[in-house]
Amino acid sequence: MIEQGNGTREGLPVRLISLDVLRGLTVAGMILVNSAAAMTWAAQADVAPILLHVSWDGLTLADLVFPGFLTMVGIAIPYSLRTAEPGWPATRRILGRTARLLILGFLLSNLYWLASFEAGDWRLMGVLQRIGLVYGVCALLFLACGPRVRMALAAAILLAYWPLALLPSLDGTATDIWVRGQNFIASVDRAILGPHRYVPGPEGYDPEGILSTLPAIAQGLIGVAVGELMIRGEGRRTRALAMIGAALTVAGIAWGLIFPVVKDIWSSSFVLVTSGVTIAALAVLHHALDREGRRPGWLATAMLAFGANAIAAYTLHQVTAGMVGWDALLVPFTALRPALGNPIASLIPVAIYMALIWAAMEWLRRKGWIIKI
Repeated sequence: MIEQGNGTREGLPVRLISLDVLRGLTVAGMILVNSAAAMTWAAQADVAPILLHVSWDGLTLADLVFPGFLTMVGIAIPYSLRTAEPGWPATRRILGRTARLLILGFLLSNLYWLASFEAGDWRLMGVLQRIGLVYGVCALLFLACGPRVRMALAAAILLAYWPLALLPSLDGTATDIWVRGQNFIASVDRAILGPHRYVPGPEGYDPEGILSTLPAIAQGLIGVAVGELMIRGEGRRTRALAMIGAALTVAGIAWGLIFPVVKDIWSSSFVLVTSGVTIAALAVLHHALDREGRRPGWLATAMLAFGANAIAAYTLHQVTAGMVGWDALLVPFTALRPALGNPIASLIPVAIYMALIWAAMEWLRRKGWIIKI
């Protein structure tokens, strides 16, 4: 479904520029890190480590983009549903969008398998599936519960997830939360989902697995609370956002000393750190972009193209991801590799590919079209 963008509702903007810009940055970040990883197998390039996910505990730029997007999903919910009345019409709307995201995610996660069942194992979970589940649960809770109940639920999930991760593995694998795959969370994925092509082997798991969806929902609920704060906190938003972002980041780093910061199981410390970084970044962008009379610069305007049609941009990327390995895009990499070195030269095909995705999204933006899933 395509809708016209912009406008106001009850005196508040339907779309915050800062929110769209930050959402655009996270989507661009997803495309960047996926494409950089593709260069490692398409051209055996030594990509800059900051653009690759860590194998277990720790954080790089690549590890910030997906949780950042989930936080944005939560923040947007109060803006999109604040006039909705609890009841079947709103619930049906939420369930319908959740179902569409799940179906689209399944299709994108299994393009090769759907083309040829002999191509390998199919995958139940994935990025859009997690986005759909987080959106659906958080949106329903927004209609059904008050802010205190939602935050208490988020805190309970994060606290309970810690001892859950330390339970003995279902399959008898050694339990050590500091070692990749050796934990109860991963063992549940192995038992239910079977082997995974991204993290294969006896200690493999799905990085968008089943139990790890629970702390992802908690991250979405943190975003919902921030969205409510932004709606009611006129004039005090920037300071409040900065303080919340700093507090969550520090708390997550401290917790990470005993419950490691791990993206692949979406550890509770990972939720706090990445939520904090995202909210702090939003504070900066909100101060710079949302004040009356301020016009976004060229970079912010460019990110609006990705942010206004985030799911469309990600879908187009998933369908065309193989382009990064095309010979035509690898020509400048091969030619400049000796002079620039792998880390810099490998970014040239990625930049060309991202520019093509951006051009399609910018065309939609200039038309004023927002593709709704």
